[in-house]
Amino acid sequence: MSKLRILIVDDSVVVRRVLSSVLSSDPDLEVAGSAPNERIALAKIPQVNPDLVTLDIAMPEMDGLQTLAAIRKTYPHLPVIMFSSLAERGAAPTVDALLLGANDYVMKPTNVASLASGIDRVRDELVSKIKVYCSTSAVLSVPSARSLAQATDAGQLLTKRKSGSLSPRVDVVVIGVSTGGPNALAEILPCFPADFPVPILIVQHMPPLFTRFLAERLASKSRLPVIEAESDQTVTPQHAWLAPGDFHMVVQKDGGAVRIRTYQGPPENSCRPCVDVLFRSVAEVYGPHVLAVVMTGMGQDGLRGCKCIDEAGGHVLVQDEASSVVWGMPGFVAHAGFADRVLPLDQLGPEILSRTREHRDAGPSTPLRAAGPNATAGQSWR
Repeated sequence: MSKLRILIVDDSVVVRRVLSSVLSSDPDLEVAGSAPNERIALAKIPQVNPDLVTLDIAMPEMDGLQTLAAIRKTYPHLPVIMFSSLAERGAAPTVDALLLGANDYVMKPTNVASLASGIDRVRDELVSKIKVYCSTSAVLSVPSARSLAQATDAGQLLTKRKSGSLSPRVDVVVIGVSTGGPNALAEILPCFPADFPVPILIVQHMPPLFTRFLAERLASKSRLPVIEAESDQTVTPQHAWLAPGDFHMVVQKDGGAVRIRTYQGPPENSCRPCVDVLFRSVAEVYGPHVLAVVMTGMGQDGLRGCKCIDEAGGHVLVQDEASSVVWGMPGFVAHAGFADRVLPLDQLGPEILSRTREHRDAGPSTPLRAAGPNATAGQSWR
């Protein structure tokens, strides 16, 4: 099997040297070339034909965001991982890079005990991500996922217990997403009008600070307010809430209202915020009136939560493999049989809008379930 070819773009000689050493030490990787600026990088791509590019944000001529935009224009499917220091420019440019189509990011080590520990951290995080984006078998991340995708056309209704029944009115939309999520969210949220009839609750796997900038960027592209969630906010239509980094987000019944709670309970699926945590709580509070959407992402966060939503009578949409950066999270849900429809990204927004408009003139929906015991009891709220 041929090695995966990597192009390193960074204005620092030291960083290029260290990255080359780290990547070359892996038997599956090969450094195809390096470039100190965007002009050389863009010229080298057709010369060295890389499988993936690592790209710094802070560069002296054209910065990483401009370089990324130029790469995406000519090479829309070439994986790009941003490799930058949070201390240099902050989280906002990294979020902007993800919205421009960067596949992922890795932070340059800071405040590490030694150069060796910093190198180990880069090796553990960067090398694993490179292999995910360059390896077909790793991208699938789910047994028999390809056979499932071939057997079911995009948009075809899967055979499920409730597939032929009348859909209940949708009273909340919940979205779980991870790798490739910022770009995916930036595509579907602008589909919704300012009078969108139900609330939207989103878990995007991201660290603290990043989620605040992501909410701001998504709000600037959408007709709905997109808010980084805080405890005690009332869940209302015509708004979207994004779980804050490092905090789980749930909903709880409070008299006639539904309120958001955020808390720092133990991670689930190695994630905080966690999709399963949110999905379980909405299944408990809203019962069959939940529309869940699982989009691109590694791992299987959301699978157990979709099971809860399915058992409560709610419905689930998942993004298809072809339009996902990584078909892990949606692939697991589809493979388990919890997905009502498997749709490409550009059809998810219209499908959500269509389903939320159904039965809106049919009067009040079934009352919300009384809040019962849940995983958030006794936690310290944010």
